[in-house]
Amino acid sequence: MVPRPPRSHPRTSLPRTARTLLAALVIAAVAAPLSGAARPSDVPAPAPAALAPLRAATPAALAQRYAVNRGSILAAERTATRHGDRRRAAALRELADPARHFFSFDGRNGGRSVEVFGDLSRARRIAVLVPGAGISLDHYWRLRSGAVALSRELGEGGAVIGWLGYRTPDTVSRASVTTGRAKSAATELRTFLDGLKGAEPSAGTSLLCHSYGSVVCAEAAPGLAVSDIVLYGSPGTGARNAAALHSPATVWAGRGRDDWIAEVPHVRLRLPFVTLGFGTDPVARAFGARHFAAGDGGHSDYLKPGSLSLRNIARIVSGRTPAEEGRHA
Repeated sequence: MVPRPPRSHPRTSLPRTARTLLAALVIAAVAAPLSGAARPSDVPAPAPAALAPLRAATPAALAQRYAVNRGSILAAERTATRHGDRRRAAALRELADPARHFFSFDGRNGGRSVEVFGDLSRARRIAVLVPGAGISLDHYWRLRSGAVALSRELGEGGAVIGWLGYRTPDTVSRASVTTGRAKSAATELRTFLDGLKGAEPSAGTSLLCHSYGSVVCAEAAPGLAVSDIVLYGSPGTGARNAAALHSPATVWAGRGRDDWIAEVPHVRLRLPFVTLGFGTDPVARAFGARHFAAGDGGHSDYLKPGSLSLRNIARIVSGRTPAEEGRHA
């Protein structure tokens, strides 16, 4: 997402907020080429092994799928080693640990992966984590650490899926303030969730959407067969309100009190060739989501072990009511 601006007390008029957003975009426009020079998409990787659709999430079918994907990860590791990228090779060796369970993997163009935490074959409740900007195979630990913490909080009967199924935008970039990446990612997310529902029809599924991931979830939301859509650390969704997501799911929103995303102007600025920003703040009353308490944490702390936000998100996934707190105006 856009960098944290200095704290201020802006007026509510559109010109002021629009100028603030444009100032951030100027910074992004300058920084994007610099960050792009080191994009992990520069590291080559072979095409992954072909996978048949998962018809049923039985232990045997999942074990076979995990083994095939481990082979694809090891093939990508060998390619990275030959390319001389020791950092990527080391990251891939960690992913190839036999104790890890990958539902899918593709090392090309920055990397795509879907990892399972917990026993998917016995899960009654499934949480699908959709990450925001700046997550790639080289920074995958940020997604994994939250998934591990949530899996432990859910305990027996719960499974967590870390869905890195799209090329996330750079944290400071023009792509992080437009819906372009989210629109293409939404197609992949819908396909994955439809397949998951077919393989695990009796399990309840919650979609957990962090930061730019909430824009992805909003694009995928219409008619999606999930129980809950949880937005946290969100810059907005591109939708005017929760009803505009056109989803039968319960929509939740929460934000930590030290999350810099609160300072990002919640506007949609329509320019001749692009629309910038994501509109209504999801924790605002006008958005209409149910609100859960997220405590004092910052932008990367929502799934931090022991945090109030982690406990409440786990309660939502488990079908229980989370603690709430006062809404923002």
